[in-house]
Amino acid sequence: MAVHARMAAFAEAAESTAKAEREIQQAIDRKEKSRSTAAKEHGAMQAGARRYPEPPLPRQHQKKPGSESDLNLAPMYDAPHYLGSEKLKDRVALITGGDSGIGRSVAVLYAREGADIAVAYLNEHKDAEETKRAVEKEGRRCILLSGDVADPQFCKAAVTATIEEFGRLDMLVNNAAFQEHVLDFDDLTETHFDRTLKTNLYGYFHMAKAAVPHMKPGSAIVMTGSVTGIMGNRNLLDYSMTKGGIHAFVRSLASHLIGKGIRVNAVAPGPVWTPLNPADRNAEGVSKFGSQTPMKRPAQPKEIAPAFVFLAAPVVQAISPAKYCRSSEAIRAADGQNGDAYLALMTESLPFRSNRASATSVRSATPCWRKSLSKSSSDICASRSAL
Repeated sequence: MAVHARMAAFAEAAESTAKAEREIQQAIDRKEKSRSTAAKEHGAMQAGARRYPEPPLPRQHQKKPGSESDLNLAPMYDAPHYLGSEKLKDRVALITGGDSGIGRSVAVLYAREGADIAVAYLNEHKDAEETKRAVEKEGRRCILLSGDVADPQFCKAAVTATIEEFGRLDMLVNNAAFQEHVLDFDDLTETHFDRTLKTNLYGYFHMAKAAVPHMKPGSAIVMTGSVTGIMGNRNLLDYSMTKGGIHAFVRSLASHLIGKGIRVNAVAPGPVWTPLNPADRNAEGVSKFGSQTPMKRPAQPKEIAPAFVFLAAPVVQAISPAKYCRSSEAIRAADGQNGDAYLALMTESLPFRSNRASATSVRSATPCWRKSLSKSSSDICASRSAL
């Protein structure tokens, strides 16, 4: 009887334990439900000077190469709250793909910082004229150069025209890109593949090759990479390959040119509202663009362009190569975080012994210091070689 009594007591205690577990579960369920409702009410992350558009975005699909003037919902490029302070006074920049998107915003902020601008673009003449007007509104000069960056002769001509007009070349921004998704590997033709590589890799190479002989110590090259070059993208096989190649090119060219006093860096954005994606995705995909990121919206060009200013400014002589990323996914992969913005500066020599394209392999070997950003719309991860 004593044994049965003890077992009955244990069973009763077990019931109490199960009840306690259910109470804990119910408390968590209530909190998660309330948080889920609050998250839906708050929508996308908004921490800037203005409210930024968030999905669903207007449904639309454009013919290539895409037109900013025809976009339903104009990209925010002018950054009215950004105050220039002559960081680039009397310097000259050549910006490829400067007619729209990130390139246009970079052109405007460079001009606001005192630079004259040469805009190289394909054939989006209306967009290019608008960029020219925006640069001249900042009190600086601007010339427009239409051509294909995949053509080395055009790249040489663009550099020559820039120097003939302005007398010098201090900054090259390699930004022009071609992007077209495929849903099946068999759909990626050699013609498609070749066009992507010719624009995104050959174009960067040809323009740098043409510009470097004319650049003096203190000059800077900034290239547009992508989170796809770090994380990959199942439907952007060729594009992701080229962006990963750009990141490697940046690191290699930076070490090659550092003896000449020329810095080379990259900015690797995540989803940004520019003509590039509406000229790639279908209308339904465009409406959801950026919704799967932790910020729940695409960035606007004005949120990315300040990183290009920082990397081009003569006062920033100790950072080369660096890779600045606007991507919570890349941050999370690199540091196990949930998309919180931070700045990590690697200050020792970084011998890469891992083939992983994230900062994980770097951070175990070198100390870093974090700095929380007041505006997390441009998440940043940076690494620096020994100078």
